[in-house]
Amino acid sequence: MTSAPPTEARRTDGPAHPAEEPAGLAGPGSAWSGLRALAGHLRPQRGRMLAGVALGLLGSVLGLAQPLAAKHVMDIIGHGQPTTGPVVVLSTLVVAGGLLAGLGHYVLDRSAESVVCTVRRRLTHLLPRLRVPVIEHTEPGDLIARVTSDTVLLRRTAPQAVSAAVTGTLITVATVVMMGLLDAVLLGVTLTVIAFVGCVVIVVTPHIGRATRHTQEAVGRMGAGLERTLGALRTVKAAGAEQGETAALHRAAEHARRTGVRAAAWEAVSATLSAVVLQVCFLVVLGVGGARVTSGSIGVSTLVAFLLYLFALTPRIGQLVEGVGQLQIGAAAAVRIREAETLEVEEAGVGGAEGGEAGIGGAEGVQGRGDEAAAAPERPPGSHGRHRDRHPATVAFQQVHFAYRPGLPAVHRHVSFAVPAGGVTAIVGPSGAGKTTVFALIERFYEPDAGRVLLDGRDIRRWPLAELRAAIGYVEQDPTVLAGTLRDNLTLGAADATDEQIAHVLRLARLDTVTDRLPHGLDTQVGHRGSRLSGGERQRVAIARALLRRPRLLLLDEATSQLDAANEAALRETVTDTARRTTVLVVAHRLSTVTTADRILVMEAGRVRARGTHAELMAHDSLYAELASTQLIAFRRRHGPSAPVPEC
Repeated sequence: MTSAPPTEARRTDGPAHPAEEPAGLAGPGSAWSGLRALAGHLRPQRGRMLAGVALGLLGSVLGLAQPLAAKHVMDIIGHGQPTTGPVVVLSTLVVAGGLLAGLGHYVLDRSAESVVCTVRRRLTHLLPRLRVPVIEHTEPGDLIARVTSDTVLLRRTAPQAVSAAVTGTLITVATVVMMGLLDAVLLGVTLTVIAFVGCVVIVVTPHIGRATRHTQEAVGRMGAGLERTLGALRTVKAAGAEQGETAALHRAAEHARRTGVRAAAWEAVSATLSAVVLQVCFLVVLGVGGARVTSGSIGVSTLVAFLLYLFALTPRIGQLVEGVGQLQIGAAAAVRIREAETLEVEEAGVGGAEGGEAGIGGAEGVQGRGDEAAAAPERPPGSHGRHRDRHPATVAFQQVHFAYRPGLPAVHRHVSFAVPAGGVTAIVGPSGAGKTTVFALIERFYEPDAGRVLLDGRDIRRWPLAELRAAIGYVEQDPTVLAGTLRDNLTLGAADATDEQIAHVLRLARLDTVTDRLPHGLDTQVGHRGSRLSGGERQRVAIARALLRRPRLLLLDEATSQLDAANEAALRETVTDTARRTTVLVVAHRLSTVTTADRILVMEAGRVRARGTHAELMAHDSLYAELASTQLIAFRRRHGPSAPVPEC
């Protein structure tokens, strides 16, 4: 085993605790902060949105003229005059108003798609750059929900919210003014109803916003539960835990349903009250207006025009009510998106002479131009790249102290050692000694709490991350293979590799025989997380991928643990040959790997307790002798008592 972050530092409950907020993310912000976040997302598209609003507003203005045109037609009919011209004008207003309103809606929808695309691009740019501790303490499924479902809400609500906020408000005010010009008494009745609707909106809207946030959080937790189960499906099946996992997912789905129903209920309350009140308003206006027509206070055409304005006002008020609700929904989605955007990401690195000008292998990383040609790594045929003519790296730890989280036991306690350029250095020790953490600190997945990690004599925090990691090849104990083709996996981080270079590393990693029997060779799909490859094949893919990067420092974490004896021996020879041109650092348990190493570090309880060769440590360090003896017994059990023991 290797020393990974303690289990206390990880969330493993999945969907079983639906009320729990994912670690690393802030809780929901205030209503105003949500509106500010929504405005920030819409701001880059304000020009197009204003154009869409202007078109919609113009179409609505033409709609406002339609009742007056209808009144004029009725007056002309009452006087027995020709109606052709007024009818043509009325028809033109209807058609032109509809076309302009539709065009404005299209422009707003197109702007909303651009807003969503921008947000998704920003999030997908940010998420792969999150710091490793942030990813370990945050549910990936919830982050995925913020990129997918939350942005869909943003797209759905943005046009309605903007249209309601601008067009709806202006046209409502203009309609009220026109109604006042027709009859002040009927306007008073209408305004009383509008005031009542406003009170309903003020009371109901906050509930819609809160319910929507809770719904989206529940959806995010359900996504996290699905990702948890599908990401370890074989383990779940082998443990016979399908029923338990299904029950947990069902609880998450039920929680999402309840929160969704609550949000729908508040939206229904708002819409129903608004509709009922407006219908009552129409009946009251009709009754009062009929009485005023009978008394001779107003004419029939005036009542008809007022009712037409009331018909036009009713959907506008409904639009305003719905728009305010949609604004709350969009604000809730914007808050969740903003929370994801504020997660801590890795810095690209430092510039200037310290980190940019010299770069990895700069002035302090080389021994002089005269020695470069002799020490330059042998390159695959046709090879070229920015690591040409660079020496193997040196690595040093100086009093490094590190814990994965505050309050947890330290994994490294003032670790100090130095690894010279070239050769193979093996790190051995019992499980939990801190071996894998050495690699995590070199890769800057984590930062030491105290002390320094040096590459070529310079603190790795002074290197730009891109240059640091370009100089390092890393093969994890449980190698990751991504969905896609075998070629995609080999060229991960080395997209400019040629077919000749790929063929060279395939031979080095003993993968050429595997590709020969695959139906489509390098273009064969390997399945989710490499499910169509064996464990040993996945390890060889990871080794080939690391070699293709032509690193100056190669980190191997039990990289041959799943290989058979023949492939392990062949790859051990490859590593030994690579070590003539590259510094190789190996976390090893197998005796065959340890005995052939140029130097060995023995770690125990987060400290380096001994260093030396196999023979020196067998003679002077009891822990190493015990570990080696255990491995020797295991070796003889596998290969028989007469099998030759690997020599040091």
